[in-house]
Amino acid sequence: MPQRNSQRPRTRAAVVQLPVLERAPVLRLLPSGRSLAIGFAIVLGAAGLYWLARSTPMFAVRTIEVEGAPPAVAAHVRAALAPIDGESLVTLDTGDVERRLASLPDVATAGYDRNFPHTLRVTVRPEHPVAVARRGTKAWLVAASTRTIGEVPLGTHPGLPRIWLSDSGEPQVGASMADRFGLRAVRALAFARTAEFHLRVRMVRVRERELTFLLASGLELRLGDLRAVPLKLAIARRIIPGLLAEGGYHYLDVSVPARPVAGKTLDSQPQP
Repeated sequence: MPQRNSQRPRTRAAVVQLPVLERAPVLRLLPSGRSLAIGFAIVLGAAGLYWLARSTPMFAVRTIEVEGAPPAVAAHVRAALAPIDGESLVTLDTGDVERRLASLPDVATAGYDRNFPHTLRVTVRPEHPVAVARRGTKAWLVAASTRTIGEVPLGTHPGLPRIWLSDSGEPQVGASMADRFGLRAVRALAFARTAEFHLRVRMVRVRERELTFLLASGLELRLGDLRAVPLKLAIARRIIPGLLAEGGYHYLDVSVPARPVAGKTLDSQPQP
């Protein structure tokens, strides 16, 4: 009998390569753990530095620099901001600084910036006084903006023209003038400053539809109303030197710019 093969067939083993699963697109956009750790460290460091700047005198205000203002106005600015001396530039209250600067009647506009580590730099545009307003035995300095800068002693600021107030109470420091005639006079003087009218004005007389500059030379400059004041002043600036050189003239009337007239007596017929 043939022998039976007692050996069983061998089993074949095979290694199957499984496909590699790629990271989903969304997962690829997420930062790695290392990146997250570095980011948290930066945030914590910045927070620590900010806390340090707030709680220590590292950036405390020690110097207040004032630019664009004369010494007297600069002194007022420093005095107004004195309470913030020692405060941190980092946590400086912007609203508080602006309120303190806005309360100064001799400051038209002001801005500031922090100059680390210890300096607050303030840039100022001061008010420009154009007249002294008088009422009784009191006097006030008035700016071209019609704002009252402050009360002044009698006899001070002799180079500025005088305006006599009539139909209102006393001016309020820091506020615009309420006297309607005084207001017109200040606006006319502001026009004169802008138009570079350099002849000295001693006094301004204002009535209904009458605005007159009394010049230091003794000549009356009659402007009429506030319409076209810059043009009237430009015409007067060209005519007045000739009148003063000839002598004897008492007034120049430019209330009608196209037809200026001058007179040698206040009640005489005008001379062309």
